[in-house]
Amino acid sequence: MRVVAVFAVLTALAVSACGFTPMYAEPATGSAMRRIAVTTQDDRLGYRLREQLEDALAWDRSATPLYRLTATVQQSRRSLGRRIDDTATRYELTVKATWTLIPAAGGTPLSGTETVTTTYASDDQPYAAIAAQQDGEERAASELARLIRLDVMQALSGQ
Repeated sequence: MRVVAVFAVLTALAVSACGFTPMYAEPATGSAMRRIAVTTQDDRLGYRLREQLEDALAWDRSATPLYRLTATVQQSRRSLGRRIDDTATRYELTVKATWTLIPAAGGTPLSGTETVTTTYASDDQPYAAIAAQQDGEERAASELARLIRLDVMQALSGQ
């Protein structure tokens, strides 16, 4: 029984000395990430990006923000395929987001740009065409939020 206890203590010491952190432990940048208030432009795509960023950053609404993340979004759409009647069959949606992370206590702001391209099918039915376009925008906003989160994590880990 003593051997098992000694082995357990030695294992605990070895694990603590190697820099091991539990899988569900919050990393050092995690607490700062949860305290980033997000603002975007006031349109549908800006709203979708803000929602996705708040989810990706796990924003804690009850805490005082340490940073303010502002993002502006520009989108362009071009047709890819044509039918015999010269109507588009697919569209390519390119969304470019320019973001700035401003410390609430003052300091040097960090900024970056991310671009995402998605495609979606066009349909003859008006409702289906609108739903496909909105789905493309949602996918683009989700991917932009993921990329911006990675950029912010990298920027905050260097501080």
